[in-house]
Amino acid sequence: MSFSVGIIGLPNVGKSTLFKALTKKQVNISNYPFCTIDPNVGIVKVPDERLDRLSKILHPEQTLPTHIEFIDIAGLVKGAHEGQGLGNQFLSHIREADALVEVVRDFSDPEVSHITGKINPDSDIETIKLELIFADLFSIENRLEKIQKEVKNEDKQTLKLFETLKKIKTALNRGLTITEANLPEDEEPLLKNLNLLTAKPIVYVINIDENKIKERRSTNNRQIYLCAKLESELIDLPEDEIREYLKGYGQSRSALDTLIISSYKLLNLITFFTCQNQILQAWTIPQKTKVSKAAEKIHTDMARGFIKAEVTGWQHLADKGTEHGVREAGLMRTEGKEYEVQDGDVIHFKFSI
Repeated sequence: MSFSVGIIGLPNVGKSTLFKALTKKQVNISNYPFCTIDPNVGIVKVPDERLDRLSKILHPEQTLPTHIEFIDIAGLVKGAHEGQGLGNQFLSHIREADALVEVVRDFSDPEVSHITGKINPDSDIETIKLELIFADLFSIENRLEKIQKEVKNEDKQTLKLFETLKKIKTALNRGLTITEANLPEDEEPLLKNLNLLTAKPIVYVINIDENKIKERRSTNNRQIYLCAKLESELIDLPEDEIREYLKGYGQSRSALDTLIISSYKLLNLITFFTCQNQILQAWTIPQKTKVSKAAEKIHTDMARGFIKAEVTGWQHLADKGTEHGVREAGLMRTEGKEYEVQDGDVIHFKFSI
């Protein structure tokens, strides 16, 4: 199972600059609207101090972090649903994304034009919100039209879906996103296959001037302040120089790392670790995943022939230095297939082929 995040926003807000910094991939970031037409896709490792510490202690031959995919699409403009700009057809590239990152311009650079002629973050956020609502409304209306005949069969599940879609259509017409509609939990699974955009969790990245970094601090996982231009310039520096530079801004980690970690948390993901055959590896799974299901991340045979799991916390392994030390201290426990994996577990799977 892979996890992906779509990057959206108006043209010329710094989306592609942010993408370049995130992925360290060279993409076209020229100063003109609609520069990005084909989606840029990049795989980004998730920073994890626990993995770094384990690697220094265990000295494996390989250390493999977990990853998230970022997808950068062309900028949207007001009226995109009616064909303005490049239209909204590029939203199809992120319909299957698990979450969205919206880049919002709040930097003042006279050499970079703003599509509306003035910098107004709140207005830009509202513009993108409405375009996502219009896109979802189009999908909902199409779906309602298709199931009109099926409703006559009086299938309970179809009837329930029909009523839910009508409820959502009303909310969207009122200018509410699906998350704002506060649907009952039992109705949410009905919408899963529709890949509706306003049902996805979203992080707002406020792209600010470099001289505003000290005064604009990120206080939660849903709104991140950063200077995309600065972050893109930092990526090629040695790690020690980056740390010194960030220290001058009173930061212990880059805003990029904060964004990646926030996206990860937004998706309610956790990380477990394995260390076998001199390979230390981090694995991504949703919260409340059973250990037998987690085994599938490594190999389907491991899940099929699951016998038991030997589990310890990453902190125990870091403190003791070896699996043998953990066992001697009585900190290794045996869990059955119904055990729910906890964030930071180090797991050794026992299975038969």
